[in-house]
Amino acid sequence: MLKEFKEFAMRGNVVDMAVGIIIGGAFGTIVKNLVDDVLMPPIGLLLGGVDFSNFFVVLKNGATPGPYAALVDAKAVGAVSINYGIFLNGVVSFLIVAFSVFLLIRAINALRRQVEVAPAPATTKECQYCASSIPIKATRCPQCTSQLAA
Repeated sequence: MLKEFKEFAMRGNVVDMAVGIIIGGAFGTIVKNLVDDVLMPPIGLLLGGVDFSNFFVVLKNGATPGPYAALVDAKAVGAVSINYGIFLNGVVSFLIVAFSVFLLIRAINALRRQVEVAPAPATTKECQYCASSIPIKATRCPQCTSQLAA
């Protein structure tokens, strides 16, 4: 069983999938930082200095009753809240990752179409006398034995 598992794990597809998962996780981290630290602050500034990570609704007050100025304050006193601003950041991150994957797949499909369109070099030709298919280098037709023009 150990030998079978080793053969399975060392297959090209499994290794490729593992590399894809690792790179995907790293890419997700980069996109999260892009959204949280680069995209959302200017959007919040355009909307009047809003910090999306501080959008929350308190369901139950903590040790000290609200209102709370920031999500950190609410969590510090143990308040139960719905953090829809963090969810909004997650949605934006997902859309960026999904769009990036779409662009990658689109580029791969375009390359595949180019490869499929390229015609393979001809390996046969048609005999001018009997119309049978013969090798391109043939000087005499094997079907009708006619001498072929060069």
